[in-house]
Amino acid sequence: MPEVEIEYCVPCGFLDRAENVQHVLLTTFGERLDAVTLRTGANGVFRVTVDGERVYDKQEDAFDVDEIVRRVRDHV
Repeated sequence: MPEVEIEYCVPCGFLDRAENVQHVLLTTFGERLDAVTLRTGANGVFRVTVDGERVYDKQEDAFDVDEIVRRVRDHV
């Protein structure tokens, strides 16, 4: 099963955003995911990976939870 990692910037206060994405992914995919983990970061990072493959990066895309879910769905 896929493992999702959400890396977020602590100094930027992105914890709430990361927890929201984590909650939506767990609610949407439930037992089809092995894990949805949070990883602390800095320098404005907000990145979502599935099995090490980047599916979302704040530096490249506008923040949209629905789009993140769609991109994760492609790997589930």
